[in-house]
Amino acid sequence: MNVSKIVARGIKSPCSVFSRYFQNSSANMVQVGDAVPSVDLYEDVPTNKVNLAKLSSGKKIILFAVPGAFTPGCSKTHLPGYVKKADDLKSQGIDEIVCVSVNDPFVMAAWGRDQNTAGKIRLLADPSAALAKALDLSVDIAPLGGVRSKRYSMVIADGKIESLQVEPDGTGLSCSLAEAIKL
Repeated sequence: MNVSKIVARGIKSPCSVFSRYFQNSSANMVQVGDAVPSVDLYEDVPTNKVNLAKLSSGKKIILFAVPGAFTPGCSKTHLPGYVKKADDLKSQGIDEIVCVSVNDPFVMAAWGRDQNTAGKIRLLADPSAALAKALDLSVDIAPLGGVRSKRYSMVIADGKIESLQVEPDGTGLSCSLAEAIKL
């Protein structure tokens, strides 16, 4: 089912439609109300560390994660949706929008240039899957090189998770899209 049809039907979380069919969480998975972990991510180059806890302190940000830069669903749907809606989301009180992937910072920088994210979305690399593991949102996708991040989105206010949408199968494109974000 198309996410816009789900949202049009008044279902606030498309993930809820699928949750009875898929196991989408574990006992250790981060939850709404939890503080974000103090994990270093990387922007553009390996020497430019961005600590997630510090980045989100005193701000309201959207963080969404994708399984891999330059992959079809991420490049054709997920990231472009946030680029398109960035100004609208920021007009609703979002200070920053951050995309994270288990890639190196050079790949994320190149993907950002390819997708015209400058001034709209910050692309941060999680090269060792430290954030994905700390949130218990990692998944082993052998064809993409092994451990990756599940696809999810969250709203973080002053370091605390306000909303969290995890794709039921970890990689699909429904509840973590820009159109479905819960502000």
